[in-house]
Amino acid sequence: MEATGRTALYVCSVLFTLTEISSEYIHMPSLVHHGIEGNPLFLFVETLFPLEDAEIQGTWSHMKLSGTRTTLVTFTKETAITDMIYRNRVLFREPNISLLIQNLSQGDEGTYHLSLNIEFHNKTGQVIKEERSVNVTVDVPVSTPVIAKRPTHAVVEDKANVTWTCSVGKGTRVVFRWLRDNVSLVPSERYHFSRDNSTLLISPVKKGDKGSYRCVASNPVSRGGDSRTLDLNVYYGPYNLEVSSVQGLRTGEVFTINPGERVFFKCQADSNPPNSYVWISKNTTQVVTKGPWLEVRSYKLAQAEQYLCRAFNNVTQKQDEAQFTLVVASLGTEKHIQAGESVSHLAVITVCSLFVIGCMLLFFLRRNCHPKRVLMCIYNRPFTEQKRPHRSGHEDATEDFGIYEFVSIPGKSESAQASCRSLARLESIQDIHTTIYDVIRHVPETPSQSLLK
Repeated sequence: MEATGRTALYVCSVLFTLTEISSEYIHMPSLVHHGIEGNPLFLFVETLFPLEDAEIQGTWSHMKLSGTRTTLVTFTKETAITDMIYRNRVLFREPNISLLIQNLSQGDEGTYHLSLNIEFHNKTGQVIKEERSVNVTVDVPVSTPVIAKRPTHAVVEDKANVTWTCSVGKGTRVVFRWLRDNVSLVPSERYHFSRDNSTLLISPVKKGDKGSYRCVASNPVSRGGDSRTLDLNVYYGPYNLEVSSVQGLRTGEVFTINPGERVFFKCQADSNPPNSYVWISKNTTQVVTKGPWLEVRSYKLAQAEQYLCRAFNNVTQKQDEAQFTLVVASLGTEKHIQAGESVSHLAVITVCSLFVIGCMLLFFLRRNCHPKRVLMCIYNRPFTEQKRPHRSGHEDATEDFGIYEFVSIPGKSESAQASCRSLARLESIQDIHTTIYDVIRHVPETPSQSLLK
């Protein structure tokens, strides 16, 4: 088995020599290490060849950030010589070529360089040289950040700047991140950050900058967490001034109300702190009232009058105005309502109209046809007439024998058709006159005998 492994290694070495491709005999998983101050750091090196098949000789050296280079360890498979200064700081275990740095400090930062010479037993005199470098940083874990704001009081929109600062008691290479109402902030025309983001300058402040601010601190080895939250109060406005009323009819800037009606108008705008309001009659240029509400009694007005609402912010020293015209005119007995309500009322009116039309049709039908009398006519017909099956005229002629009597009804000979009313009158005379159907009903059951008689 050992001979087979040596043969394979020899073949690979020959192939690499012939093709002039250098192989990798050692491997380092990471070329950058972030160490924590006070903790150990292990620089692991993996050998990709059997150590028993070769002789090795190498060194570990350290180049500090200042540029000073120091040899830490010189080693072979059997021995290791450590620099006296670093004997209690580094640990090397032969034949493993990895290096352990104990109790890291800021002075241990820099570049660690491994130089290794490999001579295989089956290739005496041929030395393979491998070199690797790894960068080491030593960081201090980050403490909880502290946030501050200047100025500490509320600020006026467009007139002030705000500076936010975030700091930590401990930590190296700290990176800061700012959030407003849990949304990350990024540089913009008004948002200016320092290099490490520890400072945020807002210049100038706008209405949209109000909210809750906090910062997050972290470094490669830890996350210090979130700072406490501070609120930014911004004085602004007035914005979006509007006059409204739930009464009357509005068309643009014109309100129409019924004569004698009392109407309330409201003036409101977005502002911090709240605005002060003044209502002015433009017809007389006099102040009508102060405050957000205006009460108008239409019977005290002329046919039309103009009003103006003026909103003023005492802190920002800004104001805005909104004017409208009030017209007194009859709007009818019904109040003007929303489109949806109008549609509903129209539907109710339609249903009521259809119901009235249906009742009228039913009344006319009842009056002209008299359903009760028609039913009485049908009910009072002779039983044999009601139950007699339909005759086509071609049945047994013996049923036609009998005595026929023609009867005329006084006053009704001119009528060619019997209406419902004529049938009703026939009911009153059936006791006096007989009908043709009665004669037929008295046909003898045995016509041959009646003929003999």
